[in-house]
Amino acid sequence: MNYAETIEYLYSLLPIYQRVGAPAYKPGLENIKKLCDALGNPQNNFSSIHIAGTNGKGSTSHYLASILQSAEYKNIGLHTSPHLKDFRERIKINGKLISEEEVIEFVAKNKNIIENLDCSFFELSVSMAFYFFAKYHCEIAVIETGLGGRLDSTNIITPILSVITNISFDHVATLGDTLEKIAFEKAGIIKPGVPVVIGETQPETQPVFINKAKECNSPIYFADSIYSATPSSKKNVSLVVNILKKDEDYLKDLHSELPGLYQLKNIQTVLCATDRLKEAGYNISDESIRNGMANVITQTGLLGRWQTLSTSPLIIADTGHNEAGIKEIVQQLKTISYKKLHFVFGVVKDKDPVLVLGLLPKDAIYYFCKADIPRALDENELLQIASGFGLKGAAYPNVKEALESARSNAAENDMVFVGGSTFVVAEAL
Repeated sequence: MNYAETIEYLYSLLPIYQRVGAPAYKPGLENIKKLCDALGNPQNNFSSIHIAGTNGKGSTSHYLASILQSAEYKNIGLHTSPHLKDFRERIKINGKLISEEEVIEFVAKNKNIIENLDCSFFELSVSMAFYFFAKYHCEIAVIETGLGGRLDSTNIITPILSVITNISFDHVATLGDTLEKIAFEKAGIIKPGVPVVIGETQPETQPVFINKAKECNSPIYFADSIYSATPSSKKNVSLVVNILKKDEDYLKDLHSELPGLYQLKNIQTVLCATDRLKEAGYNISDESIRNGMANVITQTGLLGRWQTLSTSPLIIADTGHNEAGIKEIVQQLKTISYKKLHFVFGVVKDKDPVLVLGLLPKDAIYYFCKADIPRALDENELLQIASGFGLKGAAYPNVKEALESARSNAAENDMVFVGGSTFVVAEAL
């Protein structure tokens, strides 16, 4: 098989949450343990940082990987999900995708194991990431969870640091319908004696994390009680912030290549995590932090975070998709000058659109669409629900037609926003 055939083989063989949702979710660690055991337990052959959270874990993962690359550590692994354009986005070393040939060889060599274990697509991608991080002798790998934490396939590692960015409502059918229940699942990545950084202090979740940390005898740090990041300037292509550490000046005019204002919380989390790495013996200078943040997209290839697709008209895409993520996007939109806002929007049907539709600006023109996956909500149904919130627009059968219509209708001084779902952004890219 060539690369395209290999990926299609995996899609057809293995249930993938990205496409079908809950039926593909296989909670528990038995399968991943068997997979990794068959591969020689590669997860034990490199140091790791484990990152969970509802929002921000992807950006946080890329920031940390970029900082470690800037600190000139050799072979920094990065595992994230889902991918937007290419499966190989899930497995990077020093910001580079593993090769198509390597994916083909891995699948061909382990075909019997894959088929006999009846694993999920995510379990396979995690085991593949571990295999290549070990093969290339990664000094450290940043591992992002897929869903939750306690029962997530990545949770067979024993990291040198655990990070939980924040907790908000997402995947409630799987993780629980209260913030406390969701926090309990995320807290499952906390390991005995391993320091844990919590990005945001929340009254509902703080006791959950403190209790789990005590149970594991793990030092716990709440980033927002140590660091404060405030914007000093902001453009669509960059963000400049000033950092206070325990209310004293620390880093002034810190540049982030990720321009979203919601990155302020992630930056605080990353700086607190970097302190823990320094305590563990990693040599990370302020210069490495500055360089890593200023070049995070360049050095890691991160896609879909307040990404500019066009400047005339201005077209921005962002993967924020749950209630908390959409709130951040709406706040960001208020900082931008435009004559008219055009909104290309689609959602998945296993999440309640009511939670986000009420947050969206009513003076925008909407282009409701359906991504090309079974999970996507029908565009006409979305239009009907949205009309109940005073949102006006039309329905389009796919992302391409919706985006083309928005682009052609937008004047030079208008803005087009693309989002609502990771998969809508993926197709726009």
